[in-house]
Amino acid sequence: MSSYYYSAKARDDFNKARSREIFGRILSLLTNEKDSLLSLGEVKALLRPTSETYRGLRAVPIDRIVGSEGRYRDFNRYFLPRHNRLRGRWMRVDTAHHQQVILPAVTLYEFGGVYFVRDGNHRVSVAKLQGVEFIDAEVISLGSRLSLKPGTTRGQLRRAVIDLEREEFFKHTRLDRLRPEAEMNFTATGRYDELIRHINGHKYYLNLSKEQEISFEEALLSWYDSVYKPIADLIEEQRLLRAFPGRTAADLYVWIVRHWDHLKKKYGQSFPLRRAAEDYTDRYGKPRGGLLSLLFRFLGRRPPGGNA
Repeated sequence: MSSYYYSAKARDDFNKARSREIFGRILSLLTNEKDSLLSLGEVKALLRPTSETYRGLRAVPIDRIVGSEGRYRDFNRYFLPRHNRLRGRWMRVDTAHHQQVILPAVTLYEFGGVYFVRDGNHRVSVAKLQGVEFIDAEVISLGSRLSLKPGTTRGQLRRAVIDLEREEFFKHTRLDRLRPEAEMNFTATGRYDELIRHINGHKYYLNLSKEQEISFEEALLSWYDSVYKPIADLIEEQRLLRAFPGRTAADLYVWIVRHWDHLKKKYGQSFPLRRAAEDYTDRYGKPRGGLLSLLFRFLGRRPPGGNA
């Protein structure tokens, strides 16, 4: 076959790939499902790898490659090219495929049972389009606390990490046994670590007035009963979550405490918690009084009747 034939074939393949990507993008808008490729950096930030081990050369199932280290914006979750500027390099790889030229192995990170491309994104993209089931790869394994599945979305990954953090928090503190009503659900990662810092900080201040250091469990229960629960009760009493759709009382507890600390530094340590909660909700929550409340907030005034 002539080089012109292979070039024409590669051009047709790229056009087919781009058409599929565009169709997939439209479909994702209609179904509200994300078709983005996972970013290794984002996944590492969520899962915090515990180790890194070189595994050598092996044949990797194509369908277990779910993301990329640096080119996650250039391809969708099926490794279809998102931009016409990828045409030249993509077509050269596809031409080599049709000519049965052996290309260098790609380099992949294995993380939680799935793979992310470090080098060789175009080769993976072409292989997927051509229906190749396995690809030769040099593999570096990253230790993970979670097992991942192909097709996992960013949202599903974030939820899985939050669930793991929640499990580890209650395993460490046993708060769910000591205070069975303490559910503490979050919608963002890293919040349970923040609770541990709150508890340890509370323990430090309690110890200032004690001759003998109190236990972590004693500080935990004191923090829950005298700090967390009063704020959670205030959130429920004032129905503050109406101004933060999709969030939880635990989310709002963390935000209010941060805001309260800021206001105490600005206005003094006696600044009231209730006012801090109201101020945070007024500043950052959605208007709770409809169009009239929105108008008063725009004018910088409170609606008649205070915070209702």
